[in-house]
Amino acid sequence: MNWIVNGETIAGGHERGDQLNQLDDPRGIYIDQQQKHIYIVDCGNHRIVKWKLGETGGEMIAGGNGVDQLKWPSNMIVDEKKRSLIISDFGNRRVVRWSLENPEDKEILIEDILSCGLAMNQNGDLFVSDWENHEVKRWRKGEQGITVAGGNGCGDKLNQLNCPAYLFIDREETVYVSDFENHRVMKWLKGASEGIVVAGGQGFGNHLNQLDYPCGLFVNEIGDIYVADQGNNRIMCWPLGSKEGRVIVGGSNQLSFPRDLSFDVENNLYIVDCNNHRIQRFSHE
Repeated sequence: MNWIVNGETIAGGHERGDQLNQLDDPRGIYIDQQQKHIYIVDCGNHRIVKWKLGETGGEMIAGGNGVDQLKWPSNMIVDEKKRSLIISDFGNRRVVRWSLENPEDKEILIEDILSCGLAMNQNGDLFVSDWENHEVKRWRKGEQGITVAGGNGCGDKLNQLNCPAYLFIDREETVYVSDFENHRVMKWLKGASEGIVVAGGQGFGNHLNQLDYPCGLFVNEIGDIYVADQGNNRIMCWPLGSKEGRVIVGGSNQLSFPRDLSFDVENNLYIVDCNNHRIQRFSHE
């Protein structure tokens, strides 16, 4: 698949700021199932913003009232069944649930954790990356977290992670994790005691077999991995089983520290262009 070379700004893009038409260091996005709204983790403004596609400004739906509510949020998912946000509240060392129906209805789900990555499977199980303890855990209602990737200390062996960041979970509960400080993406099959390197892993660099501090992930139905290659200012696709990827967007001066990515049902590509304080959309050709 290919995308039009030039993107369009669909949120932010009015320099760094705290107005409702501005963003400050955005970190994550979620596109709703009706494709009418995009939810944005506006980290520098300590808030989550809901932006109707086609509009010039957003609506604050969580945080934004000082760091006592959210502090440097790093990621977020939308639980559409329960009409709530689940937020990695990084600066407050917790994961919180925030109702979309009632802003006063919020609760702490996990305490004392530095997390940059969240994902949810079809059963509603929550998968959370633990930056400090170098592991990914699965949380089910009524259970303590169970380690599903890493958990063997900080390192670059196949059973280790080094500052795991963003996550993607497929229908078989395979865990894909951007292994940030190891400059690689790891794939952990359900129940596996070690992972498989599926992108990068050749040290940091800008060759097609390398990554530089990878962040957001998306894996399609045939196992191709799309990764926000933050340090190289590019989005890459690594076909299933490939030893190197191809650049699909960026790599020049288009993007500055892309943090996250997503697709809509028409395969248009959305990118969190962090240091440009905007969200970009690249149309599928």
